[in-house]
Amino acid sequence: MRRGHPQLAVSRPGDRSLQVPLKALQGCSYSMATEAVHNVTPYKLHHLEEGPKTTVTYGRDEALKYYRQMRTIRVMETTAANLYKSKIIRGFCHLYSGQEAVAVGMEGAITHEDSVITAYRAHGWTYTRGADVHSVLAELTGRKTGCANGKGGSMHMYAKNFYGGNGIVGAQVPLGAGIAFAHKYKNEEKVCIALYGDGAANQGQIFEAYNIAKLWNLPCIFVCENNGYGMGTSMARSSASVDYYSRGDYIPGIWVDGMDVLAVREATRFAKDYALKNGPIVIEAFTYRYHGHSMSDPGTSYRTREEVQEVRQKRDPIGKFKDVIVQAGVVSEAEIKKIEEEIKKEVADAAELAKNDPELPPEELYTHVYMDPPPNFKIRGCDDSILASTR
Repeated sequence: MRRGHPQLAVSRPGDRSLQVPLKALQGCSYSMATEAVHNVTPYKLHHLEEGPKTTVTYGRDEALKYYRQMRTIRVMETTAANLYKSKIIRGFCHLYSGQEAVAVGMEGAITHEDSVITAYRAHGWTYTRGADVHSVLAELTGRKTGCANGKGGSMHMYAKNFYGGNGIVGAQVPLGAGIAFAHKYKNEEKVCIALYGDGAANQGQIFEAYNIAKLWNLPCIFVCENNGYGMGTSMARSSASVDYYSRGDYIPGIWVDGMDVLAVREATRFAKDYALKNGPIVIEAFTYRYHGHSMSDPGTSYRTREEVQEVRQKRDPIGKFKDVIVQAGVVSEAEIKKIEEEIKKEVADAAELAKNDPELPPEELYTHVYMDPPPNFKIRGCDDSILASTR
């Protein structure tokens, strides 16, 4: 079915014989398919005899949920970029546009009782972990209503069982191993997903985390979100081996198409089950970022505009998923349009709140420094003349 052609597949999965123009269905009674089957790009495996299923079944409700989540992240990030250009957001700002299928797909395979820790490209993950659009944008604008009370900004966002948002390259990976250790120590049937980029993949602390995780068989899923570039350096120029899924050596690994939300979900389901039974596993999610490394990077000095445009046209995770679910007959073009209109309004309303919510008063500079400080405890400011109360 051609994109843009007003058709609706009214057949059920396995029977593609009937595709009727939408116009012909006006005045008729019809229902959408409740589930469908999708074939994913084959996984690459390291030290695994069997991997995730390449034929994936998904339901209508799941299709609607995943599309809404990915589209929301995309519109939210576009809005953040505009707020940054307007100097309403200041400081660092790393956007997730293009990588939405990784966060949404992985979240679809775990529960909110599982743990996640990531680097500084954290807006999308903060949203999928449970923070709403308003609290993400308000955090970016430094408002009290932000998910970290306006103190964390772009790189330090948090939610339940979401441990950031970390600014030091690679430092979140050993922390993730520690969170996984806590789950095992408490005999919890939970995993920790510790994410990092291809630019951090050569950090020594990552291999140290691999080592201790395997020694103790911790329930940790190490995830390399490989978007092709560490800041302005391509993976081919930074890494002697770009098979990041195999870089755990003695730890099994999986390569997955990070632009296919269903493939990511299936790989994560497999990885979670493996990690709970056997210990750590590595996933390389092969994805792409549309913006530069951060808003201060135009992203055009180390790659061509044509490269970015080609990925948008051929690999875009949202456009691809839309085609899949519409052609399978589980979601209609009209429903897609309605979702997009709702998201546009939701994000626009959230942006207005984020621009006008109250800022933090100066005394908040001295709070949340210590856990449960004693009564009348004071914190020194930038010189001895400042002694401020804390809480």
